This record gives sequence, C-alpha cells and structure tokens, in this order.
Amino acid sequence: MHADPQISYSKPPVETKVKVMGLTAYLAGVAGMAVLQTVADDPSVIAFLPDWIEAITLPLVPTALAAVAGFKAKHTPRPDLPADQR
Repeated sequence: MHADPQISYSKPPVETKVKVMGLTAYLAGVAGMAVLQTVADDPSVIAFLPDWIEAITLPLVPTALAAVAGFKAKHTPRPDLPADQR
C-alpha cells in the first residue's frame, strides 16, 4: 500500500552522437557549397557524370558523412537511469 518513491532524472545531456552528426552535416554542407561555386564557374569539372548522378551526389555526401560520424562517435552514458533503461 506504499507508493513507490518518485524517481527523478537529471536533465539529459545532448548525445555526443547528435552533436557530431550535426557538426559534420554542417561542415559537409559548407564544403558542398564551395564545390557548387567551383562547378558553377567551371561545369567541365563534373561534366563526365550523367545528369542524374550529378543531382543526387551533392545531397548524399553530407548525409553519408554525418551518418558515418554518428556511427563512429561514442554513446553518451546516462548513469542516472535505472539499469534496464541505459
């Protein structure tokens, strides 16, 4: 008949994986913008690629880099959580 004690959790930190993925996506996007400016000045840089590959390559590069960075980053531990929720 006793109520369970109220469990209080600390404010969770932002996961390291999320920080790394966000920063990587931003930096890759900036690099992609630089590539776009280069290609706009000299389209022969990517002229050897089929048009459909040109269209999907630029958005895929930051996405792939962010995914790899998030996969490689360490998980942020949460010792304040019960063992079954870690």
